[in-house]
Amino acid sequence: MEGSKLPRPYVVLSVAVSVDGYIDDTIPERLYLSNEADFDRVEVVRTECDAILIGAETLRRDNPRLIIKSPERLAARAAAGKPAHLQKIVVTGSGDLDPEARFWHYGVGDRVPIVYTTDTGAEKLRDRLGDLAVVVSLGAAVDFGALLDDLGDRGIDRLMIEGGTSIHTAVLATGLADELHLAVAPLLVGQADAPRFVNPAEFPGGSRRRMQLVEVSQIGDVALLRYFPKNDSEDI
Repeated sequence: MEGSKLPRPYVVLSVAVSVDGYIDDTIPERLYLSNEADFDRVEVVRTECDAILIGAETLRRDNPRLIIKSPERLAARAAAGKPAHLQKIVVTGSGDLDPEARFWHYGVGDRVPIVYTTDTGAEKLRDRLGDLAVVVSLGAAVDFGALLDDLGDRGIDRLMIEGGTSIHTAVLATGLADELHLAVAPLLVGQADAPRFVNPAEFPGGSRRRMQLVEVSQIGDVALLRYFPKNDSEDI
């Protein structure tokens, strides 16, 4: 993947959080942080992208399909010359992925999902997943820069990332997110073992660096904050 000639995709990091910064609770049933209007907004953002990426833990916890449901939006993509379905991507270090998960079997078309993993994970997954996925090893550890280089070479111009915690942390810590969409739900989770938006990390510029806030909007009872993480804010 060295010497990539095509540009890396533009990266949109999308997450819904509670007021106290959690993305889920510890109850087995899924916690819905967004409301219906915000889910619709997220689908609009998906429609504008070429690919969508999640981590293995999100796949295991939520068992998502990651599809575009609206026939009108699917038609709009077709009219624009885009594939109906997004290129789906999952990242795993261990290779512990269930071939029965909905991720592999909905909204795929002729673009099978891509799994980015380690050398160790790849050995497990090529037999476990078979023709359900393209398995790409990034070496001894997951290198998100190399991952984006490879997606650029595959013609992906705009990538949406939807979690979870380890993925958000890695992408922000390596300075690879171009946009951050933060939907804040009017909930307090307060459970020490529940997953947070990000883990502790050394983020670019440290605690004194301010991202550029470019949009604040209300979507029912949800507040949407949109940031450009790579740009410094001039507001003090």
